[in-house]
Amino acid sequence: MNLARRALLAAPAFLVLPAATQEARAQDTWPNRPIRMVLPYAAGGATDVIGRLVADRLSQRLPQRVVMENRTGAGGAIGSSFVAKAPGDGHTLLFHNIGHAVTKAIYPQLDYDPEADLKAVSIVAESPMVLLVPPDSPHRTLADFVAFARANPEKLSYGSTGGGGALQLVSLLFLRAAGIRVTEIPYRGGAPAALDLASGTLDMLYDAGLTGFGLARGGRARALAVSGPNRSPVMPDVPTMAEAGFPDATFMVWQAVLAPATTPDALMSRIQTEIAAVLAEPTTRTRLAELGAERLVGNTPAEAQAFVAAEMAKWALILREAGVRAG
Repeated sequence: MNLARRALLAAPAFLVLPAATQEARAQDTWPNRPIRMVLPYAAGGATDVIGRLVADRLSQRLPQRVVMENRTGAGGAIGSSFVAKAPGDGHTLLFHNIGHAVTKAIYPQLDYDPEADLKAVSIVAESPMVLLVPPDSPHRTLADFVAFARANPEKLSYGSTGGGGALQLVSLLFLRAAGIRVTEIPYRGGAPAALDLASGTLDMLYDAGLTGFGLARGGRARALAVSGPNRSPVMPDVPTMAEAGFPDATFMVWQAVLAPATTPDALMSRIQTEIAAVLAEPTTRTRLAELGAERLVGNTPAEAQAFVAAEMAKWALILREAGVRAG
């Protein structure tokens, strides 16, 4: 065989090597500078607190710091867009929550595609919410509330922060499962809605399990059901949605780490391994439990991406039926 033919036959294998070598080097050298973890919401919320805890624990494990950066606006789309357009080298990550699954449905005119331009590295944690009514409400059970709402469409009200946030999503899921119409009252946050609930101005409010059970135990609200699949050890006498007769209203708020879609698979797995290790630490588990996270996940990129895809499809249908759009 002459030298020219040998060179031609060897060419395809030679051309494949640089890409494979580059991916291997990206995994082996990551991280070689500080990691920016973008959170698309304002500081102080549950997702921000959980994200900062994860970033801090990762900083303890890795040779480089993980720095949280809040980039807010458009229901999380501004921060997400920034990460979607970043290089896929593992040095710019996104810490988002269930809002990521509804961005595309609520904001159809985006400068990025949440489904195609971002990949889930791992789901971090899941937390339940609790359905509350005023402390002096005549509705003692969820069945009471639903029966009255069915007989009096749109007479009752519920608090929502809109924009595809958890308060709106869990409420829409419950109303759909119960087949009732309740008037949405917009609020800038959960705190003012809780004040109106306590005074009886508002008829129903979902709140994060941690703060919602606190309201109920303090006598400022009555808890009718918890949205998670299991009863809470904080108030074990409060039934789940399934136990109350509405299994399709089961709901958990989740947080996840995502990366630009151009991130190599091997590097995605490397990052996920570090996240899973952080979630296995007793200190992390204790602190996340204190923040209301009842389930720590840390699953693989493939499992996380399948989960997010299913969430996107589910919420696109629910939001379309409810006519929810931005603005």
